[in-house]
Amino acid sequence: MITSRDNEKLKLVRKLHERRWRDKLGLFVAEGEDLVEGATAEPVELLVAGENVEPRLLAEVSTAAHPPRVVGVYRADALPSWEPRPVTLALWRVTDPGNVGTLIRTADAFGAAVALSAECADPTGPKALRASAGAIWRVPLGRFDARDTVSQASKHVALVANGGEPLPEVDLRGDVTFLLGAERHGLPDEVPREVDARIQIESESLNVAAAGAIALYEWRRQNSH
Repeated sequence: MITSRDNEKLKLVRKLHERRWRDKLGLFVAEGEDLVEGATAEPVELLVAGENVEPRLLAEVSTAAHPPRVVGVYRADALPSWEPRPVTLALWRVTDPGNVGTLIRTADAFGAAVALSAECADPTGPKALRASAGAIWRVPLGRFDARDTVSQASKHVALVANGGEPLPEVDLRGDVTFLLGAERHGLPDEVPREVDARIQIESESLNVAAAGAIALYEWRRQNSH
């Protein structure tokens, strides 16, 4: 039973709340029974309140509003490897971890993959993991930058704030990659020039996570006929 906050396993959990340590060690922390039970890999460490660690100590190292009963440490390379899917969300500098996690969860519901640019929030960070609700274990994650096409087989469609076509008027049949920009700055100028279509969703009040969900719904609708 772990009875000291100076225990090395607890120190590791505290370190992994910081992205630099996650990147350096290739590890991340899953807090809560839902995330741990949904894992598709064995944990490097598993801490269970009342079984191998005092509950108060586990609560101290948790980032959750309500202290979890279980905390697992996992290898980042145990997450699903990249694979092409019929639809992909490509995120450009989406820095809000809640939005990144929500988009991963939404992608899971539609069988989509997610590609992230540099400067996106870390999908294995605590807030993103909670927002993903376990979808992190099922959605292939990849990387892209403004010059990439993500998939040569896909039609590339940018979601823009102004100057785009109405969503229902764009042909989304077949493989599609949706490009979504950051919460405030949107897509860089060079990205929309390289796409097959630009879509403007008629509501300025929608955040990037809601816009991504609407685009995926329309893609499914068009491809269900």
